[in-house]
Amino acid sequence: MPERLARVVAHGAEILDFSQVDDIGSAVRELTSGRGAGSVIDAVGMEAHGSPVAEVGQKIVGMLPKALSMPLMKKAGLDRMTAIYTAIDAVRRGGTISLIGVYGGQSDPMPMLTLFDKQVQLRMGQANVKRWVEDIMPLLTGTDDPLDVDNFATHTVPLSEAPQAYENFQQKADGTIKVVFTP
Repeated sequence: MPERLARVVAHGAEILDFSQVDDIGSAVRELTSGRGAGSVIDAVGMEAHGSPVAEVGQKIVGMLPKALSMPLMKKAGLDRMTAIYTAIDAVRRGGTISLIGVYGGQSDPMPMLTLFDKQVQLRMGQANVKRWVEDIMPLLTGTDDPLDVDNFATHTVPLSEAPQAYENFQQKADGTIKVVFTP
């Protein structure tokens, strides 16, 4: 995690480190004269740490045969919701929450009254790559690199090392954030 925070700071962003701040929503409001963030991105999704009850439920369902676990998750699946609840707390009235983290639970409790009261715009979905290709490609193929994509990957490895690279990414080992595979 320190590697990820360092990359964000290097691009000029101010960070709030969860290991140093107990109440992210309060910290954001303090930095914004009590208003909250205009936009919040939840890129965590169902891997988020949080509810011990949901975590135990996910582990139990994960041990069931797929024939039982798949229908159960479709009807009564729960996610660990800490990241989305933090986003809802930190966003200002009339702000936008963008969910790019994947939530798979069908029975996740959402604080609808709070979302309604704060007049939150909620946007979510997977990457609509084709929608943005014409806008982004000139930034990626030009002579300068405004998005700093040339330095985005932390590791370049042969495709044969993909399983180990994925494990390093999953375990947050060896500073692995983004990997480029070569044939």
